[in-house]
Amino acid sequence: MFKFSKNWSKDFDISVVFILITGLLFRGAIAYWIAPGYDESYYYIYSHQLNWSYFDHPPMVALSTGLGTWLTGIANQFTIRWGALLLYTGSLWLLYLTGKRLFNPDVAKLTLIIASIIPVFGIVFGIFTLPDAPLIFFWSASFYCAVCEFFNYADTPPHPYRPTYRLAILGILVGLTCLSKYHGFFIGLGFVIFCLTIPQYRAVFRSSWLWLGLGLFIITLFPLWYWNLQHDWVSFGFHLSKRFQTPKSFNILGVLGVLLGNILIMFPTLGLPMVWLMAKNLRQQIPTFFSRKALIDRSDLENRQWLILCVSVPLIVGFSLVGGYYFVTPTWAVPGFWTPTLLLGYWMGQKSKRWTYKWLKYSGITIVTLLLLTLLHLNLGIFQKPSQYGIFGGIISPRYDPSTEVLDITPLQQAFVDSPVFSEALANSQFIFTHLYFLGGLIDLAIHPLKPIPVYCFCRDPRGFAFWYEPKEWLGKNGLFITNKRFVESPEVIDRYRPYFQEFQKIGEIPIKRGGVVTNIFYVYQGRNFLKVYP
Repeated sequence: MFKFSKNWSKDFDISVVFILITGLLFRGAIAYWIAPGYDESYYYIYSHQLNWSYFDHPPMVALSTGLGTWLTGIANQFTIRWGALLLYTGSLWLLYLTGKRLFNPDVAKLTLIIASIIPVFGIVFGIFTLPDAPLIFFWSASFYCAVCEFFNYADTPPHPYRPTYRLAILGILVGLTCLSKYHGFFIGLGFVIFCLTIPQYRAVFRSSWLWLGLGLFIITLFPLWYWNLQHDWVSFGFHLSKRFQTPKSFNILGVLGVLLGNILIMFPTLGLPMVWLMAKNLRQQIPTFFSRKALIDRSDLENRQWLILCVSVPLIVGFSLVGGYYFVTPTWAVPGFWTPTLLLGYWMGQKSKRWTYKWLKYSGITIVTLLLLTLLHLNLGIFQKPSQYGIFGGIISPRYDPSTEVLDITPLQQAFVDSPVFSEALANSQFIFTHLYFLGGLIDLAIHPLKPIPVYCFCRDPRGFAFWYEPKEWLGKNGLFITNKRFVESPEVIDRYRPYFQEFQKIGEIPIKRGGVVTNIFYVYQGRNFLKVYP
């Protein structure tokens, strides 16, 4: 049915480059236009507080976020996303190469197209600067390395497996995946499960290459364990226990919520068949492990598909089960759906080209249309009521529109440049603080390019801020407190900090507009003579 290729350079397909470049330009336009998110701004602080690791995440996101700002000397919503834009293009290329090795060039191209149009992949892995961007890049590199280690090209006969030097390289790549996000440990677990369950690959555990790879894995993880060793393993404790302190009874609706949420954000026409294919493949494969004859008679194709499932299912099932006890953001499980895109590409490759073309064409058109409408609303308020760009007079009031939480920080930054009151207050202050860690990131991204002043969070959950500065060094000095409209409506938020300064007074407001209408307001207070360390 397919024409196979052993050497991609011999039948190089220019359309693959076209898909990659088109996707990069489309995502780049969104990255340029959309305001920075809370998490993205918080990771910007990582990039100028370089360390071996961090409270919330391993260190790789600091490098990917800082790339654009270091190259240009400019810090804004676009430059902090350069790393994500480039890494995701590399991830797609690696996924394409993996598809060629596992199946054939046609399936590889279909997989590339699918991964390029699944909205949550492009947003979480390829636009926003999040730990997921380097995670998926090194995940893809690790998986491609494993595929090259365990399988020949699909058009060549299977051969007895002999461990090679690639196991050592794989140890480094899995380590880099873990240095991107703790999800990376799942792909290592998946490789172990694969080798344990398929008899011919158990030779891995008798190979010296494996032990070299394990040693290189541990060495690669040095930044992670060194930082945690210095800080009482606080990062592991936060992710493994503190996030889930309150015990709750199991609720199957939570599990279904995670799965359905992922189907929705992948877009139903792509997410639903992917989940169905995974379930179908699992149902077919698992019984073979309970029959000696069936296990021996397993086909090479089954083993290739089983490797995909081994690195994906543990992560998806793990976070889905956690969702039965605690609230889980659907995006936590999204990395688990990255490699099963290959299964969807293979399945579509068995269908008629006309049917596949229509499926992907209309899915892509719908997804791009929805993304563009969302982008127009986030920036211009086309569904906002009132708005000078509102469609049919608008639909939703800014007061009830959660999209107003996507804050354009340009007016905040410009106010400290243009206003004599704000610029003087900044010049006379030695630190800035707020009351929520995610607001601290936005404030830092706006102010740090103007003046490299410490930004801190005086609250119960300061996250990384607790490790970056020592507030006792500011005793006797002046500080600025910045918050936004939602929290000023609670007077206790402001009153909380008055006892910590000799004087504490409001110096002004900075409105944030969308569609010509004020949708949010930053409030700035100045505290003189910091008296005692919070709390």
